This record gives sequence, C-alpha cells and structure tokens, in this order.
Amino acid sequence: MPLSLRLAPSPTALASSTGGFGPVKKKQCRIPYSGLATTRIGLCSLDYGKRVDSSVVRCSLETVNVSVGQVTEVDKDTFWPIVKAAGEKIVVLDMYTQWCGPCKVIAPKYKDLSEKYEDVVFLKLDCNPENRPLVKELGLRVVPTFKIFKDNKVVKEVTGAKYDNLVEAIETARSAAGSSG
Repeated sequence: MPLSLRLAPSPTALASSTGGFGPVKKKQCRIPYSGLATTRIGLCSLDYGKRVDSSVVRCSLETVNVSVGQVTEVDKDTFWPIVKAAGEKIVVLDMYTQWCGPCKVIAPKYKDLSEKYEDVVFLKLDCNPENRPLVKELGLRVVPTFKIFKDNKVVKEVTGAKYDNLVEAIETARSAAGSSG
C-alpha cells in the first residue's frame, strides 16, 4: 500500500541572499509538472533571474509516493521535505557510498527491513559530492551510517554494517513511538 507524502513547496524554503535556507521575500513557487516519479523523489532548484533580487523556486513534483516495502533514494534537495512530510512516522536513512564494500553487503538486508516494517519510511542517501552539504549537516563520519528520525530529529544512530544493531535501533524507536503516541 503506497504512502503518499504531499510536498508543499514553501516560498520560504530557499534564500538567494544567504545562499541557503531562510526566509525569502517576493519569491514564487511553481510546480510545472505534477506527475509521479519512480526512482527520484523530486527536485527543487533556485533559478536566479537577471536581477539580483529575482529568483524562482521550481519543484518538479507536488506529490511523492513512498511505497511501503521499498527503499527510496533521496538527495540533498529531497531529504528534508520527505522527513518533514513523514510527520510522526519513523524514518530510517541509510547513508552510503558507491565504493563502500560493507554498504553493498547490507543493502539487500536493508531492503528486506523495508518490507518487514510497513510503518517505517526507509530512505537511502548516496554520500557523493553533490550531497555533501546534507552529509555535513547530518554529521557523517563513517559509511554506512543509519540515522533514525522521529519528528524531524535523530533519535538513534547505527554506524557500520551492523544488521542486528540496526534492527534493535528500529525496534527501540518503534516502541518509543508506540508508547508516546
């Protein structure tokens, strides 16, 4: 059963003056395409106009379908909107690299976990140079690293390809979510 997360692009999401996040004045958000993607979640970009104070945030998708039993690939632009849209759901992020042997070994097991825990959102982030700002923000030191989020905050972290520790961390986060909700 697919879980639809509605991403409502905010005109305050990006700031041209700061080069990052913060309030934006006189900006507009356009959604030129409202179709569904299968592998990429969406792409928000800040296009600068001819004048310095002119910019447009464009988002390629309005609705994101994150399917249960599936791991969804994210990037620096799509990660936080998905985590925020997940609301009270537990979100597990696998931070990996293409060249990492242990990352490749645990990937099929991570996919199996996504099929087992239908109440949890499973994401993957390739820690490549394009995603470096998010990787730094999340404080990555080793790969693979699994971060478990609840209400937009990291509640658990597992470093290394330690399957049993990852299962225990997910179970702990689910138990805490069940007792507080």
